[in-house]
Amino acid sequence: MVNEYFIIMMDKESAKKRIEKLKKVINYHRYLYHVLDKQEISDSALDSLKNELVGLEEQYPELITPDSPSQRVGGKPLDKFEKIQHRVPMLSIDDIFDRETLESWEKYLKKLQPLEKFEYFCEPKIDGFAITLIYDRGILVTGATRGDGRIGENVTQNIKTINSIPLELEIHRPIEDKNIEDNLKERIKNGRMEIRGEVYMDKASFDKINKQRIKNKESVYANPRNLAAGSIRQLDPKLAASRGLRFLAYDLVSDMSSDTSTDMGITTHSAEHEVLSCLGFRIEKGKICKNIEQVVNFWEKTQKNRDILPFQVDGVVVLVNNNQILDKLGVIGKSPRGIRAFKFLAKQATTKVRDIKVQVGRTGAITPVAILEPVKIEGATITRATLHNEDELKRLGVKIGDTVIIERAGDVIPAVSTVLKDLRDGKEKAFNFPRKCPVCGRELVRPKDEVIWRCENHNCPARKREFLEHFVSKKAFNIEGLGPKIIEQLNINGLVSQPLDFFELKQGDLMPLERFAEKSADNLITEIQHRKNIPLNRFIYSLGIRHTGEETALDLAVHFKTLEKLAKASITELEFVPDIGEKVAESIYHWFNSKNNRVFLDKILRAGITISPLPERGNKLLSGKSFVITGVLENMSRDKARARIWELGGSASDSVSKNTNFLVSGKNPGSKLSKARELGVKIISEEEFLKMIK
Repeated sequence: MVNEYFIIMMDKESAKKRIEKLKKVINYHRYLYHVLDKQEISDSALDSLKNELVGLEEQYPELITPDSPSQRVGGKPLDKFEKIQHRVPMLSIDDIFDRETLESWEKYLKKLQPLEKFEYFCEPKIDGFAITLIYDRGILVTGATRGDGRIGENVTQNIKTINSIPLELEIHRPIEDKNIEDNLKERIKNGRMEIRGEVYMDKASFDKINKQRIKNKESVYANPRNLAAGSIRQLDPKLAASRGLRFLAYDLVSDMSSDTSTDMGITTHSAEHEVLSCLGFRIEKGKICKNIEQVVNFWEKTQKNRDILPFQVDGVVVLVNNNQILDKLGVIGKSPRGIRAFKFLAKQATTKVRDIKVQVGRTGAITPVAILEPVKIEGATITRATLHNEDELKRLGVKIGDTVIIERAGDVIPAVSTVLKDLRDGKEKAFNFPRKCPVCGRELVRPKDEVIWRCENHNCPARKREFLEHFVSKKAFNIEGLGPKIIEQLNINGLVSQPLDFFELKQGDLMPLERFAEKSADNLITEIQHRKNIPLNRFIYSLGIRHTGEETALDLAVHFKTLEKLAKASITELEFVPDIGEKVAESIYHWFNSKNNRVFLDKILRAGITISPLPERGNKLLSGKSFVITGVLENMSRDKARARIWELGGSASDSVSKNTNFLVSGKNPGSKLSKARELGVKIISEEEFLKMIK
């Protein structure tokens, strides 16, 4: 089932052409990833392409060919190592992406085994490199890669450099089931055992290596998984030893004919984990789940904590815990029926560009926007993505009709990150960036030192509407109920053309409008009147002064204390404020010295708006500490967190730098997390942050 891509119905001939292109592109990226340990696009983007391919093949099963990426596992073994045939194939695991598919999978299992009672074992899916270890009479004799699932590569010498892999098996602590312990001792003494797991590199080791490469002016590695795989495939074991690799065990293959350990009396996968731990292997703590609800809870909790784990994870492995039932379910194609990889919500996906349009912002900035075939990212349906500016548009080379990779990090606006030009069919159309405002028709202007084209018509209807939305937004006056559609309705009906008009609205003005009844009209008027008292920093932000965001507004409020002092400040005085340079100072000065803006301020203040100074800071618990928040916090809003940091003497910034002391990582963090790791900034969870500010 395809979960992250909305398949467009095609005729058979079009589907055939699309499938051939998808196969070529997927095979290219799979070769990079699995054979050369390189990566040009993210795992989630590649998953999205594979999902589209599977969806088309489901529409037209007769188009499935043996060489399709959907029909094979892993990559080809490299020639530089001795080939090893796996006695028990190392199978792949089918992916699922949502609760609905998980529930459908369970129904399918119960249909196959209606008399069985199912419980599941869940464990984090480490984004590592699959390895199998063979022990003969307790001594490690072979370490091999998965390869294509049936034939791998002998990498024993490199495997032996990993300290977390025992060279000789021994039972480090008693096993609760005496029969299992006796059977295990006999197998160690006289038999053959095979342990499977993942070789991986933790985030700290990866960051350390990349920092050194930066110092040496060398290119950095893309991710820990690729570096771990490349290290295992080095001909020189000394290089593998220098990488600080680790091994995490997850499966016990007990003999040459079975892929379970039931012959030793180990009846569940959870018991296998316990045995592996007793044998001295690192294991990741899993959970026995009695039902699908508990599986989903484990998945959600793991996804929430994924960025504070010491290693990369890209999902949760869910498998039928009872080994006998798992055996009965068997294998279909290249995957066991009783195991699934419940992948985390993707931050990237592929889709097609339907059209390209431009938007006019409140400062006149012209932004190109891609109109997309609907695609899901992190559970949200995305239909639009920013292309930023004309230079970025040219760099990407995006055309209408292109297949593109869409990226969304945390609460950041989705953006087009890559164009997959190999999927073009010749019907794509180039987009010409306009030189006139699409709303008012004024000639656009682009200063020499900027990348943004702007409409400089202050009376441009689009600019006015965007400014109205900014004025009442959450970080400004925070008037709930005044969304874009309501503001547009008020504007079209001549009720609101400037911010002052919001405060002069009466219930009777709203009653004739669609969506408004007596109660809803009264609620909105009450909400507007309650927002007449506003802190100085939020008021400064509401003015929409160019180059003056939330952080700069707070700096100005702290420094000048009152709006009157700020309005009278010279450029030199403004530059004296920390983090405000010449360009920002000039923008603020010119705004307050504009005659029209002074009139606007006078009218706003006469409308009964009260601007309150910031409270004096009390407890200096966080004095001198700088924080950046990324992702979604569950126990408080970002605004409240930033306010609390300020109250305790600290500072909150929007961007990570070498001067940042702490990065607070919430749910679905963005690119700031990678930046923090790169700079060595301490990363803390929301729970740790709450303890600090208690």
